[in-house]
Amino acid sequence: MKLLKKIKWFYPGIRVKRWISLGVVGIALTIIGTVRFTANTDDYLRWLDFLIILSGVYLIISGVRSVVRSFISIFLPYENSELVDIVYKQRYLQRGPKIVAIGGGHGLSSLLMGLKEYTTNLIAIVTVADSGGSTGRLRDEFDVQAPGDLRNCIVALADASPLMGDLFQYRFKKDSELKGHNFGNLFITAMTQLTGDFKKAIEESSRILAIRGKVFPSTINNVNLVAKYKDGSYVEGEAMIPEKGMPIDRVYLKVKPSEKNKKIQATPETIEAIKKAELIVIGPGSLYTSILPNLVIDEISEAIAKSKALKIYVCNVMTQHGETDNYSTSDHVKTLIKHTNPKIIDYCIINDTKPWQRELLEKYSKEKAYPTKVDTDEVRRMGYKVLEKNIISESNFLRHDHKKLARAIMNLYRREAARKEF
Repeated sequence: MKLLKKIKWFYPGIRVKRWISLGVVGIALTIIGTVRFTANTDDYLRWLDFLIILSGVYLIISGVRSVVRSFISIFLPYENSELVDIVYKQRYLQRGPKIVAIGGGHGLSSLLMGLKEYTTNLIAIVTVADSGGSTGRLRDEFDVQAPGDLRNCIVALADASPLMGDLFQYRFKKDSELKGHNFGNLFITAMTQLTGDFKKAIEESSRILAIRGKVFPSTINNVNLVAKYKDGSYVEGEAMIPEKGMPIDRVYLKVKPSEKNKKIQATPETIEAIKKAELIVIGPGSLYTSILPNLVIDEISEAIAKSKALKIYVCNVMTQHGETDNYSTSDHVKTLIKHTNPKIIDYCIINDTKPWQRELLEKYSKEKAYPTKVDTDEVRRMGYKVLEKNIISESNFLRHDHKKLARAIMNLYRREAARKEF
């Protein structure tokens, strides 16, 4: 049996035999050249022998390099990349800081796209309280945790071919029972039904897309988000909360009736990640429906407050109707603190560039969304440090530029790390 396994290496199509043979020829030439070099006394012949040795060494290196590339092409999702670039990138990213990013929606997935260029020690803690669109329909029908925001984060961290990412984001459009559903949501739901474990489904999806880092749901419970408004009324369901258009007093999580464990618990991996983190980034994203659903879990907010990591909050560029109407930067921070702990953040990153494209501003004003008022002095009076930077993109949307934002975060982290060393 062992002999048969060894023989398999010489089957056609393995693409190993030729490179092993090349290496063997190189070894033979190196040995022959070395023997001749030591035996000959004629300078001309010794030069020829030296060239034979060099040729042998070159063939050995080429053979080994090609064998390694053959294996890498199978196990790693890189295409048309030089071996040295692949190895360097992997080694460089493995030495990156341990970062925990917390949130949901497009804000978190955009942040992850930027941060994955600096480290593979990256963990996303994602809300599972989404109740709209494809996610909401699947939750109602199969009684599962919300897969949508987790799917977005997995795709953002993907190292697999772009086609795989497009597949996971594909939304069915033709009139059918699948219309409006997202393939990635269906895949995660199917994996959950198959394995009986939502976390396992996320792990398998992450493996398929070969992501840089890890993605964890913030809680192991199947939960809904509930908002209490300042007039004393309540609304349950993440998608319904902004629609009321009234000032929100507080949000909290409620376990769904079908859940056996009524006590809301954080996913154990999230707490462990926070304890080991060197940098924790909160936001950007919808304050009440993407960020706070993670932080109102007591275990998570307490772990962040106790953490010695650098803690950064990225404030939103625009207000959001039904959630943060007329909010300033300090209003965002005050809301975070009200729901959690004053030690939840150290720094607040604020965009200091006013959006200038009239068409985009008019587009957002129709949705009753406006640039967040910047009141840096008030944030500082609250005891927090502030970094003001141009970190926005004005292409089709007014949102954070993932490259600018990641660069600002990493520069701040390095500066603070260097300051601590002294």
